[in-house]
Amino acid sequence: MFFLYPLLVTREHSLLRLLQLASPALPVGAYSYSEGLEGVIHDQVVSCKADLASWLVQELTYGSIHLEAAILVRSYCATANQQWDQLQYWNAWLTAARETEELRSQSLQMGQSLLRLFRDIELGCEESLRPFDVDLLQQLKQEGCNFAVIFGLAAAHWQIESVDALLGYLQSWATNLINAGIKLIPIGQTAGQLMLFQLQPTLEQAAQNILNLEDDDLKSCGWGLALASMAHETQYSRLFRS
Repeated sequence: MFFLYPLLVTREHSLLRLLQLASPALPVGAYSYSEGLEGVIHDQVVSCKADLASWLVQELTYGSIHLEAAILVRSYCATANQQWDQLQYWNAWLTAARETEELRSQSLQMGQSLLRLFRDIELGCEESLRPFDVDLLQQLKQEGCNFAVIFGLAAAHWQIESVDALLGYLQSWATNLINAGIKLIPIGQTAGQLMLFQLQPTLEQAAQNILNLEDDDLKSCGWGLALASMAHETQYSRLFRS
């Protein structure tokens, strides 16, 4: 395998890459998922702005996204240190840790989409700073690649700072679920943006907690999400895939 190390890119260049990687316009299908939120709104467990805000805070503090983001950090470190066995280990670990088939399918579908996009960018960019080994990407494709894993890999490869990549990932997740809430509850666009703005301290604290997690501390308390995801599978009418 080859992995070339050039001079560091500028801060501005890294910021632009992060904005692209965390953009809602990224063609990975994130907009089609509610991560169980549609189910709990249907059952009126979440029925207003305050309920949605509480749901997001609980997930960021204890839930599945907390665990995903921790694996992103490990994927980032494995890529930066060229520890490909560790990258594949954490990818398999996260696949096994998914609570429901819907959540696992979402993670793998979005991961495969981002993996394909990353590969196309690397092969199509004449000024690629660090040519990436195509064989490794093909192996990840065959095994099934989780979204958090390829996100961390791409962020490290494109020399985005780890804490910035983590915050971008969490912000993107929160934006997607708030947009789902805007459609489903419904709440207004301005209310959604205000909620996202007020969520910033929670996002910052979650990022710091995640960065400090040891491997033995990897866990989540997302039984509410798991039950919502399972119930969503048989919901009579749905706007979202999960």
